[in-house]
Amino acid sequence: MVEIAICLAIIGIALVAIIGVLPIGINVQKDNREETVIDQDASVFIENIRNGARGLDDLTNYVSAISNSWTLYKKNGTVDSSGVNGYTYTNFSIASPLYPTASTPQAGAPITNGLNIIGLLSTPEYIDPLTGDPLRYPAGSYISNYVVAYVRSLSGPAAEKPPQDNDIVRSDSFGYKMICQNVSVAVDTNFVAPYNNVTPYNRQLTANLRELRLTFLWPLLQNGNTGNGRQTFRTSVGGQMVKTSDYNNQELLYFFQPQSFAGAP
Repeated sequence: MVEIAICLAIIGIALVAIIGVLPIGINVQKDNREETVIDQDASVFIENIRNGARGLDDLTNYVSAISNSWTLYKKNGTVDSSGVNGYTYTNFSIASPLYPTASTPQAGAPITNGLNIIGLLSTPEYIDPLTGDPLRYPAGSYISNYVVAYVRSLSGPAAEKPPQDNDIVRSDSFGYKMICQNVSVAVDTNFVAPYNNVTPYNRQLTANLRELRLTFLWPLLQNGNTGNGRQTFRTSVGGQMVKTSDYNNQELLYFFQPQSFAGAP
């Protein structure tokens, strides 16, 4: 009986050690799976944004909402006003100063197609408050944009993907928050200097080269917060940034035009 008790004690100690290691292994596997999904999705978004893709209507199955938190700065650097533009598949909410007059009502576009999704995700960080044109140097008044997309993963188990219409399965699927930053290449930090004083080389560079940064925060929780996962992807895009419009010619959308270069004034 003594030998049996000793054996059981040894087995019990071994089982406790094994059971204690199992959660660590499960968490490592979960983290690796999520990082793999993020890497694959990041490649899809980077390639399509940098190429100005306009026919990716399948993105409507995965991008549930986009928000743009903008701030209008005066020439002296003080804040004039701020607001949040929100877009979903069925609705939109616009608080932008780009269309403030009664003759041109404020308007937007729900994200019902890939054109609107890519166009909104490509919004430059700095734009002109009167025309909406991308700014190379925010020397005067300007609007600063902070674009965030709420996404259900494109990669992952096939059971979670369209045409899956079970709300419980879809809500439990892996999701993340994606912060999109489209900035002019950094060549001069003296924003108060007149644009004409910048060297011709810098003018050409900022007119035809931009940096795209996508920051992923995951997992996306039910209350809108995110977990501890964080990763940033960066790439440079050579070419022009063009502005277009949709939804009765009032919703500003932006697209990269890679390898389409122009002379800066």
